[in-house]
Amino acid sequence: MAQRKRRGPRPVSLDRLKQGALRYLGQRDASRAQLRRVLVRRVDRALRVHGGDRDEALGWVDEVLVYCERLGYLDDARYARGKARSMRRRGASERKIRAKLAEKGVAGELVDAPLEAEGGDAELVAALRLVRRRRFGPFARAEVDRDAHRKQLAALGRAGFGYDTARRALEMDREEAEERLHAAD
Repeated sequence: MAQRKRRGPRPVSLDRLKQGALRYLGQRDASRAQLRRVLVRRVDRALRVHGGDRDEALGWVDEVLVYCERLGYLDDARYARGKARSMRRRGASERKIRAKLAEKGVAGELVDAPLEAEGGDAELVAALRLVRRRRFGPFARAEVDRDAHRKQLAALGRAGFGYDTARRALEMDREEAEERLHAAD
């Protein structure tokens, strides 16, 4: 069987960067900073092989970012709302959501809006979702001893939940936990 030769990167141009950005955003939503990192990486790879003016290419990257924002494909506020909602459904704490969005390059004020709109019980509901997924506390299959309870509290702490929230989620009875989860969905 013949091995396929790996093609190197194509020379960088404004049109190729636009096409690459639209293809990337067609596959997944991204923050402005994420898309910028992807495009700069593409530029650097192409310039290593073909040479060229890096400053000019980085100017094209900025043009492409403005172009994508103008078309509505790139919107950090929408990205923050969607990512926060998705992470909450999986049981992520506010702390974890803030850290993930900061890592993705989303500005702090854009992170505040979706988290403040959730309401007061959102953190407890997220903890309950994680507890259900991990089969902790009220969702455990067997009786939980003191050592296992301590380990479960530690796991929730590492997930970013405060002690009071973690304790409430673990000590809630199953019926009440399911009612709260059902009401939140």
